[in-house]
Amino acid sequence: MNTNSKTLTTEQLSESLFKLQNWVEDHNYRGYEPFDGLSSWFRPLAFGNELLERILQQLIRQCPFNIRPLMGVQPQDSTKGRGYMAWGYLTLYRIDHQLDHLNKAKNCLEWLDQHKVPRFTHHSWSNHFDFVSRGGRYTSNDPIIVWTSLIGHAYIEAYEATNNDWFLRIAESACNWILELPREKTSKGDCISYLADRQLSIHNANMLGASILARTAKHNGNSEYLSVARSAMEYSCLQQHSDGSWWYAEDPQFHWIDNFHTGYNLDSLKYYIDATGDNEFYPMIERGLRYFMDNFFEPNGRPKYYHNRTYPVDIQCAAQAIDTLSKFGNKMPECIELAKKVALWTINNMQDKQGYFYYREYPLIKSKIPMLHWGQATMFKALTNLYLCLQNSL
Repeated sequence: MNTNSKTLTTEQLSESLFKLQNWVEDHNYRGYEPFDGLSSWFRPLAFGNELLERILQQLIRQCPFNIRPLMGVQPQDSTKGRGYMAWGYLTLYRIDHQLDHLNKAKNCLEWLDQHKVPRFTHHSWSNHFDFVSRGGRYTSNDPIIVWTSLIGHAYIEAYEATNNDWFLRIAESACNWILELPREKTSKGDCISYLADRQLSIHNANMLGASILARTAKHNGNSEYLSVARSAMEYSCLQQHSDGSWWYAEDPQFHWIDNFHTGYNLDSLKYYIDATGDNEFYPMIERGLRYFMDNFFEPNGRPKYYHNRTYPVDIQCAAQAIDTLSKFGNKMPECIELAKKVALWTINNMQDKQGYFYYREYPLIKSKIPMLHWGQATMFKALTNLYLCLQNSL
């Protein structure tokens, strides 16, 4: 690969994708994740104390070297990773119509059907590990709307590619789970909760839930899906700042503005508008996309984590940026140019010769830990989306 190239070529992108796909498949879709630290055999020493568990989790997460094997943390399956890989395979199938890509997508989606959270009737998905944060704790048996929505989109992608009703039924099941989540009622829309057991209002989670409800309703005409989706979008769109940004959430403890959650918001708005034809929120996309492009990238394409701070340069930010920018490329060619710039910087600086992408770059060191969904599957989906855009422009 020519690391001195100043413009991303289709050949470079194809080579990167091929190496990445092979790495994920060779590792049987398993890997580490940033927040898998509570899988450590040191967890009992925290005695169930939430603060001590957060310290353990963050120690393993923030260490630039991979101490997981020493701490007893093993590579694991990833529901979101499988969902993103399925989505990427389906995008490749749209490009080349090779049944191998379609079959791999089906295999991932069948695996996901078998690995939904069993304590709920409807389909929902969780991490394969317990997690604790400032928002509280949840276990591997506690699904979240982010995972469920994004995986639901993969099923809709499969339905649109095959017209197989089984995929639509799974997406509907995920939507029905979302409808049962708590919702924060306000005079300016309702916010769908991040979690099932309590109200936790987070913008990207709320908008992702709205997006899969709207997209599924486009195919089955469910009016309740549309009503809940519109109310959710109203809640988050009316909280957008005048410059186009969003807090992660409105609770003061969540007052930060970051790259990849902003990308989720923009993606979700686009899915909602495309599915419903409801253009009332289109000005929010325009403001948000301009803010995104103006504040989260350095001139050479390196993605920033926060609007006002570059480090840590995180692979999730790179992948989500490429994915989001590619989605808007058909209306704004400058988005594609920026996506190519980000992809070129990331391939040249964050992809290992084995094919996987590094976790993070710090000022003096790179953390080369191969995360599965966070780095590989997310990037696979993003690069296939960019590849589709470049193919369509030929």
